[in-house]
Amino acid sequence: MNARKGAGSSPTGVIGRRLARRLLAAGDRVRVLAEPEQAVDWPTGTEVVEGSVTRPAERAEAFAGTDTLFLAGAVPATVHEALGLARVAGTRRIVTLSSHGPEYEEAYPPETWFWLAVERAVEAAGMEWTHIRPSAVMGAVLEGTYPATGSDWPDTVRREGTVREAFLEDGHYPFVHEEDLAAVAATALRTADHVGTVLEAVGPPLSTRDRLESIARATGRPITAVDPTPEAGREAWREQGRPDDGIEVTLFALREYARHLDELTQWTLDQRPALADPTGRPPRTSTTGAEEHVHIFR
Repeated sequence: MNARKGAGSSPTGVIGRRLARRLLAAGDRVRVLAEPEQAVDWPTGTEVVEGSVTRPAERAEAFAGTDTLFLAGAVPATVHEALGLARVAGTRRIVTLSSHGPEYEEAYPPETWFWLAVERAVEAAGMEWTHIRPSAVMGAVLEGTYPATGSDWPDTVRREGTVREAFLEDGHYPFVHEEDLAAVAATALRTADHVGTVLEAVGPPLSTRDRLESIARATGRPITAVDPTPEAGREAWREQGRPDDGIEVTLFALREYARHLDELTQWTLDQRPALADPTGRPPRTSTTGAEEHVHIFR
C-alpha cells in the first residue's frame, strides 16, 4: 500500500483498510496487494490486486509505478524479491510493518531471524526506510490471529460467557489500537520525518481484568473468568493451532509486564514519537476496542 502512486501488501486487512482510508482522504492513490481472503471490503477508491506479498513475482504488476510502499506480511524467504520489484518500479520509500522486539533476535544465529531478517533486507535495499514495531493490535481479535492472548475470547464469550486466561489476576499485555497504528504508518509514508528510524508503536500495558471488564460493559452481559495454570493455558492454545514460539512469548509477556509494570509503562510513555503525536489524541483504550468490536462477542 502506498501513498501517492502506491502499492501495498498486507494480509492483515484490519490495519491496511484503516491506512488506506487515511491515505485516500489525503488525496493519495492507493493500490493493495491482498491475500484472497482479504481482497474485499476495502475503502472505495482502493485498487485491489489479489495475490500475496510472500509470492511477489506472481503479481509483479502490483508494484508498477509505486512511490512509497507499506510492506506488511513479508517473509524472509521472499522479501528480497518484493524489494527488487519495488526498486525496479521506482519506489523511493519503504515503511515496514515489523513486530515488537525483533532486536532480541540478534542473540540468535541469523538463519533463525524472522522480523530482524526482514528489517535488515529493507535497510540494504537502497531505498529510504522506516520500521514500525507495534505491540499487539487490538483488532487482531477480528481475524482470530495473533496475539494468543484474547484470540479465542470471542468464541468462548459467545458460547459460554466465559474467558480462560493464564495469569488472569495479574497479567498485563501491551496493545495498540489499529487506528493509532494506521496513523503512525500514514505519517511515515507521507513525510520524511522518520526516515532511517525505528518507531516503537507500543500501546500501554493493559490488564487482563480491565480488558474483560471492557468487553462485559460493551456487551451488557457478565463474563465468567477462569484462571488456568500456565501449563493448561499453553496446551489450550496449542489445541487452537497457535505456534509454540508465539505461545511462549505471550506467556512471558503476561508475566513480565505484571512484574515490571511501572518500569515498562514508563518505557512506553518515553517513546518518541509518542502514539499521540501523529493522531493528535491519547492512545485509544481497551474500552474503545471493545465497543468497536462488540459484535464479535455477541
